[in-house]
Amino acid sequence: MGSDMGIHKRSIKGTSKVAMTMEEFKKWVLRYLDADQDGKITKDELAEAVRRRGEWFPVLKAWKGMRSADSNRNGVVDDIEITNLVEFAQKHFGIMIIS
Repeated sequence: MGSDMGIHKRSIKGTSKVAMTMEEFKKWVLRYLDADQDGKITKDELAEAVRRRGEWFPVLKAWKGMRSADSNRNGVVDDIEITNLVEFAQKHFGIMIIS
């Protein structure tokens, strides 16, 4: 078992995904994406996390992630919208949500 960006790795047979429950995911988002610890994720915080993973075009990817996750269009992903980041995290952070 190792860790990447603070993710406790659980092996999922046949994939390179990191498994976590929705509760673990919510805690991970606030701990590792929320740089200023205000309980909200901004486009810049999301872009920085993508950049740390070494992906190309982090600002564009963060913009797309915010567009899908920020359902009330107030410019941040708040605690109610964190679950909207699941698809983005699965694609860009190698996370798989399990029951």
